[in-house]
Amino acid sequence: MTLQYQLKGGNYHLYDLSSPASKVTGEHRLRLSTDTVAIAFDASTGALHEHGNPARIHSWATTARRRLRAAGSLDSANDIVVVSGPLPVDEINKCLRVEGYCRRMFTRLATLPHGKLLGRQAAY
Repeated sequence: MTLQYQLKGGNYHLYDLSSPASKVTGEHRLRLSTDTVAIAFDASTGALHEHGNPARIHSWATTARRRLRAAGSLDSANDIVVVSGPLPVDEINKCLRVEGYCRRMFTRLATLPHGKLLGRQAAY
């Protein structure tokens, strides 16, 4: 499955590019629409775990950390990071495509532009 986020109408839309495009709209299957995006990954490796609606991703991370700690894997539990907010679409998509990219994005997080403002500027 090939996934890609696009910013439309101030919301992030996650499309499944492996699905055939609609003959009516020309768009691929919409998997998610949300006002902000969250990404869960390992801080040490940048390996992506989950992405999507912030409430779901934060819940997933809390549960994963709890299970890892119960199993005695404290380092693995503490390694899970969740980043959420109006992130630039190109950065989110690089996290989906490039293995370990989340760690690079995380180190540059403070300097990244506001994702929704960038998306609006590109639309003009």
